[in-house]
Amino acid sequence: MKTLDKYIVKKFLSTFVLAIVLLLLIIIAFDISEKIDEFIDRKAPFSAILFQYYFNFIPYFVNLFSSLFVFIAAVFVTSRMAGNTEIIAILSGGVSFRRFLMPFIFTGLFLAAFSFVLQNFIIPPANKERLDFEYVYVRKNKPMGTRNIHMQISPGQYIYMESFTFQNNRGTLFTLEDIDFETGLRRKISADMATYDSITGNWILTQVYDRTIRDSVETLCYLPSLDTTLAILPKDFNKDMENVDVMDFFELNQHIARQKMRGADNISELEVERNRRIAFPFSTIILTIIGVAVSSRKTRGGTGLHIGMGLSISFGFILFMQISSTFAINGNLPPMMAVWIPNLLFAGIAYLLVRWAPK
Repeated sequence: MKTLDKYIVKKFLSTFVLAIVLLLLIIIAFDISEKIDEFIDRKAPFSAILFQYYFNFIPYFVNLFSSLFVFIAAVFVTSRMAGNTEIIAILSGGVSFRRFLMPFIFTGLFLAAFSFVLQNFIIPPANKERLDFEYVYVRKNKPMGTRNIHMQISPGQYIYMESFTFQNNRGTLFTLEDIDFETGLRRKISADMATYDSITGNWILTQVYDRTIRDSVETLCYLPSLDTTLAILPKDFNKDMENVDVMDFFELNQHIARQKMRGADNISELEVERNRRIAFPFSTIILTIIGVAVSSRKTRGGTGLHIGMGLSISFGFILFMQISSTFAINGNLPPMMAVWIPNLLFAGIAYLLVRWAPK
């Protein structure tokens, strides 16, 4: 990199880091004031508060606000350079505006890659540690159970439970149906109780009626108990344990495949989350280009005017992203299209702003 590139990259990164650190200090201060009573009442150890909670709390908020503060940093640095007539001097020295953009784009690419790794591989395990802490020292109770479970656990196999309790891993009024899509029902197992044995990994069914149908011949067998394996675990019934925030990119893909196979009704929401994890880092680059283009001209309003314009564009982007995601989850808009439309639209705006920027 040339001296100009190093100068811009250094100012850009230092401004971004300073803004994020200041925001984190404010967020942590408010969070401590909100949760201090729970920490004291539950006698949370200081080491757990520091390392298990806040150490894993920081990556989530760094990524959450990264695009916004990359944008603000780009606006602030460019506006200060414009106000100090540095951009005029750079362009007058024979450097094109596109060449002037390169260190900003390079830094944006670096931060986008960092955001992708953070969001897909670092934050999920950190969220799991943080949520485990909250269950012990902050939240009142873990979920007790769930009701009316009906899902496909493997191709052609469906289960139903009237209720399931997580404390003893026990379900009531269990039914397992094995269906051939050509010939119909082949086997149906009904049980008053289904209990998961965490040691063997098997399900123990009690008061079992096993009905089989072969060549139009039906047989019914009663068993006091039946020890069997099923392609499902108690955690699959717990919505909190299926929280996508604790799944890395590959685990999320596997979870989506399982939910599709089970016929779940939240597939659109999961696919929006998967595409958002890919599209979100690209918004960092787009907003960086927009920030530089918007604030590269010297104006009477100075940095304040540029930051105000930049924030308006940034919040417009976030609002548009939320609206399109809502249409995908609750409407018929394909998840990939819903997530990428804001990026494509604002990429077009970035292109126009760069063309209209001072040369």
